This record gives sequence, C-alpha cells and structure tokens, in this order.
Amino acid sequence: MNGILFDLDGTLWDSSQCVVESWNYVLKKYGRKQITLDDMHNYMGRTMEVIANMMLPDETPEDRKKIFDECCDTEIEFIKKRGGILFENLEETLKKLSNDYKLFIVSNCQVGYIESFIEHYKFEKYFTDIESYGNTGLEKGDNIRLVVDRNNLDKSLYVGDIQGDLDSADKAGIPFIHAAYGFGTTNRIVPKIEDITKLPEVVKEVFDKMGD
Repeated sequence: MNGILFDLDGTLWDSSQCVVESWNYVLKKYGRKQITLDDMHNYMGRTMEVIANMMLPDETPEDRKKIFDECCDTEIEFIKKRGGILFENLEETLKKLSNDYKLFIVSNCQVGYIESFIEHYKFEKYFTDIESYGNTGLEKGDNIRLVVDRNNLDKSLYVGDIQGDLDSADKAGIPFIHAAYGFGTTNRIVPKIEDITKLPEVVKEVFDKMGD
C-alpha cells in the first residue's frame, strides 16, 4: 500500500487566527505581550519548545513552561469549538485520495492538536494514522519515518508548505510535494501544487517515477 503523509498548518488548513486569539487570551491573563498573526506565521513548522523560547525569551524556564503549556491547552479548547480555515476543496480531495492511498498527518505540534482538527471536521474516515512532536519528542523527519515504517508502506511521500517540511522529508528519505499555496517556499525545485485539487495528479506522477 502507498501512503501520503501531510503536514497540517499551511497544508490542510490555516488555524493561525484562532491560535493567536487563544494564546493572547492566556498572555493577557499573565500580563505578557500579545502576539500577532505575523508572529504566528513565523512560528509555523517549529517544535513547541522552540516556539515557547521565541515567544517568551525573558521568562524563567519554569514560568515559560507554565504559560506556554496553558497557551497550548487553551488553543486545543478553541480549536475544538471553532476550527480553522480549511483550504478550498480539501474534503473532496481527501475523499478522492483515500480511495487509492492511505493518508496520514505528521506535525510538529502538541498532543491533541491533530486530534482536534480531525474531530472538529469529522475526518476520521480519511486518516489512518497520525504523529506529533508532542507525542514522541522526535523531530518531524523522525516522525515521518516512524509512521512510514509502522504502517508498512511500499511507497510514501510528504506534502508540506515550508522549507522545514522539505528538510524533514529528505531526512526521512521520501519524496516531497510543495503545497505552494501555504506559508513558505523551498530552496530547490520540487513537485508542487498551487491548490489542493491538483494533488491527486501530482501524487500519481511522483509515485510513477519511483517505479515498482
């Protein structure tokens, strides 16, 4: 069986506005500086520990962890209730892809984030497995390889929107498709899509080039 592994933020949806509001709710409670959408977009793709250090550089490790953990918990509550912005025609594309491939999500997020995305939109029927930094403590490339191996995939590829996603696919040893409609660019030419509906044909092209 062949599999498609997806990044989440900037690839399947944009939850940044909801996350900004949830984090600012907590930061205001502690009298800390509010963050902006630009800040959030700069955080995208990084591990939670790195984001915490960027957002709260002057805090003691104990206070940083306390505040950021509360930000993450509050974020999950907001997302479960409100969701984010799905990229246009996402569900139709997932439905089409799931007829031919196993689908997965691997993200540098906390435990509960991918789960909330799937739960809010009732996407359980499309995804076979998920993995996150919050669950394993591993870098994305290692988590991609973990999902590929434990699902015994014959061929696999990763779809993401930023350079870090390409680097992670390289580390895992699988091809990459750039979701060019997302938040970032890549430092070399790779297969890309300008909107999610083009993914099935590009996936087929990439797998065909891999041979048997």
